Amino acid sequence: MNICMVGHGMMGVWHSNALIDMDCCLHTVVGRRAKPVADFAEQYGYRHWTVDLEEALGSDEIDIVILANPSEMHAETALLSLDAGKHTLVEIPIAMNLADAQVVTDKAQKLGLILGVVHPMRVRPEMVALRNRVVTQEESVRQIVGRFYIHRLRNVGATGYKRSWTDNILWHHTTHLLDLGLWIMDDPVKDVSSWMSTPDSRTGIPMDLYLGVETTGDRSLVCTGSYYSYENIFDIFIISDRNSYRLDVFNNTFNIGSDMTAIAPEPENCALITRDFVESVREGRDSAVTGDSVLPAMTVLQQVQEQWDKIHGARGIPGRP
Repeated sequence: MNICMVGHGMMGVWHSNALIDMDCCLHTVVGRRAKPVADFAEQYGYRHWTVDLEEALGSDEIDIVILANPSEMHAETALLSLDAGKHTLVEIPIAMNLADAQVVTDKAQKLGLILGVVHPMRVRPEMVALRNRVVTQEESVRQIVGRFYIHRLRNVGATGYKRSWTDNILWHHTTHLLDLGLWIMDDPVKDVSSWMSTPDSRTGIPMDLYLGVETTGDRSLVCTGSYYSYENIFDIFIISDRNSYRLDVFNNTFNIGSDMTAIAPEPENCALITRDFVESVREGRDSAVTGDSVLPAMTVLQQVQEQWDKIHGARGIPGRP
């Protein structure tokens, strides 16, 4: 399996680390600037590097493309990758609107290619076990509350590197929580209510968010977040008819009731998706998180975006043209 990595920021690092010990070849890495991408290729042992995505996709040697590039480029580059006949793993989110997400998913199905999406919270063993109990009706989830809070008034990512692109609290960070909640509840959405702030004058983007979902089974899912917070919080709290659970991503802990256990840090957990995708291509099966499986979350996100657009007017913002 020859791997092409598109992007060499934090997620490019995480995916590369996950692949180093696998039976595959780090073949090509693609970046924007020659010196940084060349340095990355040397550090991780990629055989080739380029600043030309089409050049990389034109190689018959490439089997798998991993898209760890800016969010607003995911749909466009996924379509290019699929059209080039490559099995494609896309970082979250698959797209910045529902229509593009559907186009990418349809393209993969039409071409018979494996499409995966990096939703790492879905592969945590604790969440998989709970989801399995819900599906088999051993347990019924009543309410889920997800929170994402960081301080981001400057366009600097988690690694301290100044980005050339802008993040999005709805289509990126809230997507983690929303998708996990919908997946665990396994219940159709009945109603969506939301609020997002007006764009901040310094960043040009909405910085605060509330999202509420009611399901047909009389269950609720609430997600809140802010880029103004001086305390970093990334957790999800789940209440069922058997117990309560809290997954704390930043602190690598999992609570069942009052009992706390340590869990794998996010890079190790994300590696589960990376490695599974390579194995799914090798075995000719679906990946852990398929493109069509994230469409319910994308549908809700689109409703929230349209609710905001109705109030503020549909417009391009940094990171979401």
